[in-house]
Amino acid sequence: MKPSPPLYLERLDLISLFRCYRGSIALTWGMVMVENLLLALIPLLIGFTIDSLIAGSAKDLVTLGGIMLVLTLVAVGRRIYDTRTYGTIRVYLGMVLSHKQRDQSISIRNARLDMSRELVDFLEQQIPELLTGITQILVSLIVLASFGWPLALSSTLLILFMLLLYSRFHRNFVRFNGALNAQAERQVALLASMRPISLQRHLLLLRGWEVKLSDTEALLYGGIFLGVTGFILANLWLATANAGVSAGQVFTIVSYSWGYMEAALVMPVTLQSLSRLREITDRINHDE
Repeated sequence: MKPSPPLYLERLDLISLFRCYRGSIALTWGMVMVENLLLALIPLLIGFTIDSLIAGSAKDLVTLGGIMLVLTLVAVGRRIYDTRTYGTIRVYLGMVLSHKQRDQSISIRNARLDMSRELVDFLEQQIPELLTGITQILVSLIVLASFGWPLALSSTLLILFMLLLYSRFHRNFVRFNGALNAQAERQVALLASMRPISLQRHLLLLRGWEVKLSDTEALLYGGIFLGVTGFILANLWLATANAGVSAGQVFTIVSYSWGYMEAALVMPVTLQSLSRLREITDRINHDE
């Protein structure tokens, strides 16, 4: 790991953190892509191995074992490297934020320090999940398109529906997260005051904003799953509409449709996290 960048940054956000540690972050994301590509090859290699074993050859079995060994090494190595890389970034971010917020009260500094860690969590956890989802979406879309353009069209419409639906909830997520974070900034001061009534009111306010966020998420994902239901039913109907389609092909279409759906659900989760990070970024970059 290279030495930490200077303690001063004009703005603390995802882009600034990536620029400071672009080499380390790019390496771990690259390992994520290698891991995903190897995982995508496994079903295909299993099919080749079965055919070759039936024919009396173990050549493809050795190849499959080698690929799975490489996959294991990459997966383990990435996780070991991730912990050290993002741990270093968290330390650096905490030091920079503490320096920028040195004139604030302890209560605000403590809350914002906790919030800032979510920026690194996003880089470490959700970006790899997004890369995995994108890989799965592309593979599934190619396979479904090979069975006919209507299947590809229904897949594309599902993504557009999710994005349109999320856009209707975006402002609420920003507003509710802002209120929740503002209340969290008062927690240490309220604990120091030793007033049970004030603390109880604070905890009830936190609960109220958490309930509003949860209810908004429930409505969003309820709408998304209605769209997913229509997508699965439409693809099942399209798969069986052609009399020449075999049972195996129907199974393949349904399997990849389900995989596409699971991967597509990563998008609203990522967008929701970005809505929260937008509010946090604005908060930790203000001196008030």
